[in-house]
Amino acid sequence: MRRVVVSIAALVLIAGIGAAIARRPELPPAERGRRLAERSGCFGCHGPGGAAGAQNPGRIDKSVPNFADDVMMYAKSPHEIREWIADGVTQRKAASATWRADRARGVLRMPAFKERLSKGEIDDLAAYVMAASGMRQPDDSLAARGYVRADSLGCVGCHGPGGRLARSNPGSWKGYVPSWDGGDWPELVRDSTEFRQWVEHGVSRRFADNRVASYFLHRAVVRMPAYEPHLEAGDVPALWAYVTWLRAEGSNEVETPAKEGDHE
Repeated sequence: MRRVVVSIAALVLIAGIGAAIARRPELPPAERGRRLAERSGCFGCHGPGGAAGAQNPGRIDKSVPNFADDVMMYAKSPHEIREWIADGVTQRKAASATWRADRARGVLRMPAFKERLSKGEIDDLAAYVMAASGMRQPDDSLAARGYVRADSLGCVGCHGPGGRLARSNPGSWKGYVPSWDGGDWPELVRDSTEFRQWVEHGVSRRFADNRVASYFLHRAVVRMPAYEPHLEAGDVPALWAYVTWLRAEGSNEVETPAKEGDHE
């Protein structure tokens, strides 16, 4: 009897460990950066989500730059974004006497985070700033259309700019809305057929038929909508092209999404 109890306890423990591993967060760099920016006080000056800089008396531009609209005026590359975070200024700006004088007049000044954050953390912050600013976009026309349509359809409201965030979603399997470039993606979308099902119907057939998955999908506060009535011709292939580009870090080799019923 004791052996049976021990065996059952071991199985319960193993099942618990397995569930914990399965539900372990797999956040993309931009989301890690967003959460780090919040903890590090960045949004105190750059505004909620970095979208609305605080007023900065004394400066010519009168306000702290926001991530959405102002980044390209200050940083021309990912490297310069990292310089701003690590050193509080880029080498290019620091060489300008005019800029230094303007900075000295301002009430608020960008701090240097290199003594507070690791290189990996600075990379994550840079990834968030790039996502919020739209710095990284595809050159391929089909993927570029998908990037634009994701915004027009409201996808970025939940998935974040470019689909790169994992915002909180209480009640869901991992507690957040999955990003398109995160480690959760292969678990949710196996191929272009399932992608089409998610977009058109709000759920794939595989998840709809799975009781555990259905439980968490219905329990979640934020639920994937069914976009089929709102799609234009070519939207799904374009969205798939963009997601494929994003996950391949700029690759233009994309698969054409299958129509409903193909490969069944």
